[in-house]
Amino acid sequence: MDNDDYIIETQDLVKVFNKKVQAVDGLSIKIRRGEVFGFLGPNGAGKTTAIKMMVGLLKPTKGRTLIDGTEIKAGSRVVKERVGVCPQEIIIWDRQTTYENLRMIGDLYDTPKAKLEERIDSLLGDLQLEEKRNARASTLSGGMKRRLNLAMALVHDPEIVVLDEPSPGLDPQSRLVLWDFIQAIPKKGEKTVILTTHFMEEADRLSNTVAIIDHGKLLVNDTPEKLKASIGKGDTLLLGFEEAADLNAAAADFKKREDVLSASVAGGQVVLRVKDAMSKLPELFEFVQDHGSKVRNVQYRGNTLEDVFISLTGKGLRE
Repeated sequence: MDNDDYIIETQDLVKVFNKKVQAVDGLSIKIRRGEVFGFLGPNGAGKTTAIKMMVGLLKPTKGRTLIDGTEIKAGSRVVKERVGVCPQEIIIWDRQTTYENLRMIGDLYDTPKAKLEERIDSLLGDLQLEEKRNARASTLSGGMKRRLNLAMALVHDPEIVVLDEPSPGLDPQSRLVLWDFIQAIPKKGEKTVILTTHFMEEADRLSNTVAIIDHGKLLVNDTPEKLKASIGKGDTLLLGFEEAADLNAAAADFKKREDVLSASVAGGQVVLRVKDAMSKLPELFEFVQDHGSKVRNVQYRGNTLEDVFISLTGKGLRE
């Protein structure tokens, strides 16, 4: 792939706070123009800090970021013109209407009036906010406020759109509206979306490429399909045990079986990868009972990005 196909490249980014807390440790990645690039990792993994350095909103302790092959400095004009950021916290003017919030942001970016009105109309329609055009922002629901925040990040028509944990707290309907819109962003003007999330389903559904990060370090970086295929064949079983059960001991016992490819504890359950799992269920239940315990529930599913994270770290994303 030619270098021209990459809009962002980071080279050994490091960020240390207070001379001792290393939030990001040697991050080197390349992001293709026109893709949704997902940063997946648990809370506190360094995702937000990494993204702020990647788009010139935070000065790195070491390393550098290139946009279209040119090194950028934090706070530069390039950042202001080319990047739109939707922060994790909702930031709006409560006393202003939905329209006025968008108009004020557009004016701050010196967006030409005709283009600004066109952008506002388009965003209100796409994000299902048209009926709230003249409503005060304070009267909007939580989901509508988050959608308005996203519209404010896009109103000046940036090439690079940063979405930092865009969907926590949303009801299912609002989440689907938001996800459909995010998927459509790159198709409108070849924009590049950088998405941070700790929700595996969100990363899997929306991202063309996923980088998994933990403790400030990049663990893997590839398409969701290749990452899920990388942990090998086998079926995944999630076993919920009775309250008093020693899950770590149960996982250790399962690891001794030849038909169990891996066993770990995550999310209060024992996660097994098993050859031909469904046919082995009666045998596995008997195995648990022979060890003096009892399974309360069992779930079967294909490989997920959560499994990738567990295979790399031995823990679940939300632990």
